[in-house]
Amino acid sequence: MTEVETAGGMYKRLASRIARGGWAAHFALVTLGVLLAGSPARAVVHPVTLDPKTDSAKCLECHADKAKGKSVHSAIATGCLSCHEIRTNRDITHIKLIEPTPVKLCLQCHADKDASQIKGHVHPPAVRDCLTCHSPHSSDNKNQLLKPLSGGKGENLCLQCHNTGVDVPAKGSRHPALDMGCDTCHVMHKTGESQEIEFKDHLTKAPPALCLDCHDAKDPALVAAHKGQPFEKANCVTCHNPHQSARPKLMQAFVHMPFGDGQCDTCHKPPKDGKVVLTAASPKELCLTCHADKGKEIENAKVPHPGAMGDCTDCHNPHASRQPGLPKTDAVNICLGCHTEIAELAKKRVHHQPAFEQSCSICHTPHGGNNEHLLRVSSPNALCLECHGPDARPTPVANEPLVTIFNGQVKLPENYFAKVSRLPIKYGLGHPVDRHPVVDQMDPNDNTKVRVAINCLTCHQPHSSTQPGLLLNDQANNTAFCSTCHKSFTR
Repeated sequence: MTEVETAGGMYKRLASRIARGGWAAHFALVTLGVLLAGSPARAVVHPVTLDPKTDSAKCLECHADKAKGKSVHSAIATGCLSCHEIRTNRDITHIKLIEPTPVKLCLQCHADKDASQIKGHVHPPAVRDCLTCHSPHSSDNKNQLLKPLSGGKGENLCLQCHNTGVDVPAKGSRHPALDMGCDTCHVMHKTGESQEIEFKDHLTKAPPALCLDCHDAKDPALVAAHKGQPFEKANCVTCHNPHQSARPKLMQAFVHMPFGDGQCDTCHKPPKDGKVVLTAASPKELCLTCHADKGKEIENAKVPHPGAMGDCTDCHNPHASRQPGLPKTDAVNICLGCHTEIAELAKKRVHHQPAFEQSCSICHTPHGGNNEHLLRVSSPNALCLECHGPDARPTPVANEPLVTIFNGQVKLPENYFAKVSRLPIKYGLGHPVDRHPVVDQMDPNDNTKVRVAINCLTCHQPHSSTQPGLLLNDQANNTAFCSTCHKSFTR
């Protein structure tokens, strides 16, 4: 049996197991993922014996289709052997790539697409496998894309991974620009400083310039929809979802009540000289007319947050946001603008989900609090076990895709806990192994004295690490780490 037949048989067997379901399907899916996610390119047996120096003309006698199409890879002109290698031994010919994996081969010419050398957010498929999106030979689509970037599910290349615009609620709204093709607004390989929306979302240009390519800021209907308030220099996507929304007019998921109800005159007077005029002397004074409780929280905090002393709009968008709490950017980067020392920790490859993916306010009180480092609770264990403890019980929020923790103080996406590990801790024991303590060990001769102080931060870093497990000092999870406490391991 040839190698190519063996590989084909393997995929057929995996497909059969997936269809049957159960543990066989689970194992098959994992195996298939490993095979497809960057495994070395296999040599395949060629049906006829070839000379290792066979030229491209000979290849094209059978593979002429590889050089035909509206978009042909420029490498075709340099010859098949610029990418492929012919190996013949005892009258058996194998064809393989000249590099171990397709992505390594592509980077020989397209070095500017090397994700390991790019600063900022890289489109995930571009990190490991170019062939997720591109044909290596030819295509009827530009840039040798496997499918066009427009059309519905099954037609649009992007919709193989994304569901954007596919399932719009009955009372929701959908951006007509989706029908023009994803590349109307996006350039998939565009990268740069990841905090800037132009690069974070791979946009052709940053809003509002991007939006104004289609929407005329002087259009009377658009001016009326914005109640005559100046909007032409505003970032449109702070209020509008650029793809789809469960609300009318592409409103973001979370909307400030007066704005959502069209009560603009609650906060705004008519503009003057093209500028916004508020109904109060300052944004903070205006906000406190409704949110006096937050003003008292800031004023009475034992541990104040300097960032909360300024205007509320330094951190919050007064109209709408993609996240609860209406952060101006997002619930992480709004904090990192001031806390640059924490921003540096994002350069480490392993991130704690709250710190760099969700919201700093999951663990910290943003308006000031009673605990050191503005932590929501006084002890590290109580903080960590709110999510990681065996008794963690997030509470669903009615009519919203959210759950809450800390007695409703913190709102999280409903799928947040899909990435959270639950620890089998009982009576202060059980992590990282059975009967290992996670709380202070008291002196057996005097139970008022702590013999060994232990909490989650004894072993873990709260923000990021270079190693899985977020262990202290970026150490690997092995006995060398354990020996920092258990000295007998080194004897």
